[in-house]
Amino acid sequence: MKEGLARTRFGFITRLFAGGETSSKVTEAWLGELEEALLRADLSVTLVDSVMLQVRDIVAFQKIDTVPRVLDAVRDALVAVLANGDRELRGAGQKPRVILVVGVNGSGKTTTAAKLAKRLLQSGETPLLAAADTFRAAAIEQLETWAGRIGVPIVSGRPDGDPAAVVFDAVNAAIARGNSVVVADTAGRLHTKGHLMDELGKIVRVTGRAREGAPDEVLLVLDGTQGQNAIVQARQFTKDAQVTGIVVTKLDGTAKGGAVFAIADELKLPVKLLGVGERADDLIPMDPRAFVDALLPKGA
Repeated sequence: MKEGLARTRFGFITRLFAGGETSSKVTEAWLGELEEALLRADLSVTLVDSVMLQVRDIVAFQKIDTVPRVLDAVRDALVAVLANGDRELRGAGQKPRVILVVGVNGSGKTTTAAKLAKRLLQSGETPLLAAADTFRAAAIEQLETWAGRIGVPIVSGRPDGDPAAVVFDAVNAAIARGNSVVVADTAGRLHTKGHLMDELGKIVRVTGRAREGAPDEVLLVLDGTQGQNAIVQARQFTKDAQVTGIVVTKLDGTAKGGAVFAIADELKLPVKLLGVGERADDLIPMDPRAFVDALLPKGA
């Protein structure tokens, strides 16, 4: 996680500590630097205002006035933002549990589906992948390549086929074969295209016919390099697809990893997984304290 957040962490540290030692007293100028650092990391203005209000109250009323102690308060405030909701994947005990992976094109959705399947395999589950992105033949081929690489079976649709039917078939195949979990990669779609969003709703409905109560988890994949722009996409997805959790990808490629806080604060949904690199093992569970410490380490 520390490696993946290096760019964002560097922006925080260089700005906050450019003016002196970490043990120095908090000044109004330093508080201004703190506020600017949070904004530059792409926390929302509303969230930054809330954090800064807490910090100023602590300085004024609790007489905490050294940089390390104030940063402890900042860390605690940021951890609280990420602690919203249950970060465990839903559906444990269902046979099979069904996880839909949704998002816009280019968000890292297909690779996230594959990496998630690998994580589940390593945890002792028997995953099955469903290549339901039938709009792009390349997406089907990409997921099939991943499936072969990580040793997970896959059910694929034909190009331009019905993606809901692919997920339906995959769930039935998992029931027949005894696979414990289905991870379905759905087609990337623009949140502004109503007919595509309607189709996503159809996938959700048809999945429930294959196994009552499914899907158990609808994970929305957001590109971390998009910063707060990802929130605009997320609003419509959460409306049409009953999103249960967020995956933020490409955090290793941005200095604006603070958008994770803005996303969690705005959507009031748990950020469950983080993509911090291109390797198969670079999809990691969200740990709020570890995330904040990697972003704003003690003794920096």
